[in-house]
Amino acid sequence: MARGKLRIYLGAAPGVGKTYAMLSEAHRRSERGTDCVVAFVEHYNRPRTEVMLHGLEQVQRRELEYRGTSFAEMDVDAVLERRPSVALVDELAHTNVPGSRNTKRWQDVEELLNAGISVISTVNIQHLESLGDVVESITGVRQRETVPDEVVRRADQIELVDMSPQALRRRMAHGNIYKPDKIDAALSNYFRPGNLTALRELALLWVADRVDEYLREYRGEHGIRSTWQARERIVVGLTGGPEGRTLIRRAARLAEKGAGGEVMAAYIGRSDGLTSASPKELAVQRTLVEDLGGTFHHVIGDDVPSALLEFARGVNATQVVLGSSRRKTWQYIFGPGVGATVARDSGPDLDVHIVTHEEVAQGRGLPVARSARLGRSRIIWGWLVGIAGPVLLTLLLNKAAPGVGLANDMLLFLTLTVAAALAGGLLPSLASAAFGSVLLNYYFTPPLHRLTIADPENIVALVIFVGVAVSVASVVDLAARRTHQAARLRAESEILSFLAGSVLRGGTSLEALLDRVRETFNMESVALLERESDTAPWTCTGSVGNARPLRRPEDADVDVPVGDHMALALSGRVLPAEDQRVLFAFAAQSAVVLDRQRLLGQAEQARALAEGNRIRTALLAAVSHDLRTPLSGIKAAVTSLRSDEVEWSEEDTAELLAGIEDGADRLDNLVGNLLDMSRLHTGTVTPLIREVDLDEVVPMALGGVTDAEVELDIPENLPMVAVDAGLLERAVANIVENAVKYNPEGRRVLVSASAMADRVEVRVVDQGPGVPDEAKDRIFAPFQRYGDAPRGTGVGLGLAVARGFAEAMGGTLAAEDTPGGGLTMVLTLSSAAGHPPAHPDLPATATS
Repeated sequence: MARGKLRIYLGAAPGVGKTYAMLSEAHRRSERGTDCVVAFVEHYNRPRTEVMLHGLEQVQRRELEYRGTSFAEMDVDAVLERRPSVALVDELAHTNVPGSRNTKRWQDVEELLNAGISVISTVNIQHLESLGDVVESITGVRQRETVPDEVVRRADQIELVDMSPQALRRRMAHGNIYKPDKIDAALSNYFRPGNLTALRELALLWVADRVDEYLREYRGEHGIRSTWQARERIVVGLTGGPEGRTLIRRAARLAEKGAGGEVMAAYIGRSDGLTSASPKELAVQRTLVEDLGGTFHHVIGDDVPSALLEFARGVNATQVVLGSSRRKTWQYIFGPGVGATVARDSGPDLDVHIVTHEEVAQGRGLPVARSARLGRSRIIWGWLVGIAGPVLLTLLLNKAAPGVGLANDMLLFLTLTVAAALAGGLLPSLASAAFGSVLLNYYFTPPLHRLTIADPENIVALVIFVGVAVSVASVVDLAARRTHQAARLRAESEILSFLAGSVLRGGTSLEALLDRVRETFNMESVALLERESDTAPWTCTGSVGNARPLRRPEDADVDVPVGDHMALALSGRVLPAEDQRVLFAFAAQSAVVLDRQRLLGQAEQARALAEGNRIRTALLAAVSHDLRTPLSGIKAAVTSLRSDEVEWSEEDTAELLAGIEDGADRLDNLVGNLLDMSRLHTGTVTPLIREVDLDEVVPMALGGVTDAEVELDIPENLPMVAVDAGLLERAVANIVENAVKYNPEGRRVLVSASAMADRVEVRVVDQGPGVPDEAKDRIFAPFQRYGDAPRGTGVGLGLAVARGFAEAMGGTLAAEDTPGGGLTMVLTLSSAAGHPPAHPDLPATATS
């Protein structure tokens, strides 16, 4: 009997519509004639889901008694007896009531599948066993019901049911998911936008990983070989050729497969100049990698594979992306190439990707894209051709082709000399010419086997032979030196162009510039030193590198003076004189960047002074207006009471005294906020953090309001918080006062608290007019009031002081919309160490 097929609708969060999607699929199959039955579906009294059950056959559930309560579970025996083609089984992670056939519902599904019945089921991403810890750290809720990942991975089809957090919260607020009495609790706890976004990302990544598994299986079955890895840190090796764009895009696609990855493009140039890379192409590739969110690095190294691997290991890379070689087949006689060498030496901790492109085996073109000077391998080949070549040619002419004539012999030897010049330069060709002339004289010029020449014409021929060989070698050596000079000038122009552009943009920090110096010249450390006078000690204003920071220019391998009292110091190796010009440019730009940073600091100080002046001006305005109003009322009441012309009744006297008390309270509140704002502005708020119970502090903060204005809901099982009790009380008092001020008459402000992972949230909810999204940050600025307060007055400092105190205690204060209208202030505090948070009571569908 063939095993049934399993199709799973994976929900990104409760309420996204996975059960609705499952029932819709059942209706489609029924219309096509498939025998579908509902083995178990829970509609939770949701009208739209309940309507979708109409027209589908439902198998009678099994009633079980447990601890005096009756529960309905799926009747596996009844489904097996019915033997439909497809059975709908909701909530795959559900735990069955004790006494059921199996402990878990997914085990019931396994029985149905083994019996040849196909199953369509549902499960939420938070119920996967491997994600339990992750979900708890995000939502603060430990899922009690889970399903093994392998059960879901074995499904023949997995379809993700997704919905944006905003749309899901709107569904919740409209009552499409939970009953009205549970909406506020759900929206403020499990169904917060951040939680829903994180769960959505988990679902997308998990499904993407499942797709990768399917593709790997497919490639294995069809013999397709490819690489599929998660993103970590990817280094792209660039040569400056046209294939670089393909490599960068390929690395970016690899980076998109996982979270927290990074793409770093590295161009390796030799310490004595660039290769034949196109500066224009490199500029395009730099722009491309930065547009894709990566970074571009110019690394100096004489050995390209070693420099690339050293850079990759230095940045803790886990993958390297290289392009297939552009060399033609015959060019491999000079070595295996960069890609093969990097793959061989990468070791087990670094994966190497060799990417094909349109330039494969098309040739590197001219000039040669290796070193501008002749490299070691090329010089070795030159000496082999110049010394061993004549010996082998002599043996060949004596044994296989004797008597071809002196002219032909000399042409063949001249060919070897030219080849030695092309391969190794001047010295190997000169040696080949001298050695070849000796062999020609000894073996092919009469008298044979003697170093004498009988015929004068042969003397002329040998002289011409040596002259041609020396000329060719000189031309090749001159071309190599000119190529080297051009490469160095091009390298210097690119570096100087980078420096000029970075200075004009003003986006390069001193540390980034010093790190660029270290990478360019392959140094261990770089430091910028400064002193106030010729006799003052040196101070380090910035340094990069693994070595101990330099303290004096004399301690460095290379030091470049910048003005009279500044120097750029480098350690690692002694640089050749030809590098000093570019190094001087770097040193000058370092001084410019340092001056810019100092100017920015001064500008920031000026902005702070301007802000202080603004605060002081606002304080004066508050003193002249907002403080004068209650003072005027107190003065008028006191004057009336002291007047001898009017005899006040007891009621009038009590009213005047009440006015005096009210004015004094307003003055006390205003002065307290002004003093608090001044303390925050000057940075003199030093919180005394200790473990505090919220139910001890929050009620004290409500002393200025009545029970008819505020509803308090602080659970007793909340963990303790690490705060300053006085600052917390003042912050909550200001928040509540603001909420009461804007709350409609006859409605109460809700002050509630809940625990989420390692934090505790205090939520102050009002049903007032609310605040637009663009104004939510502005209401926390000093002396800002949004709209007109219907009751009370103030200078607009309450929320600013509350946020300042919250941040001083390591917490946050933010504003959210209240479902149905209004504003909710969310004060987030850290739980005290050693006091784990209690799990909030959430609706059943969020935890089952």
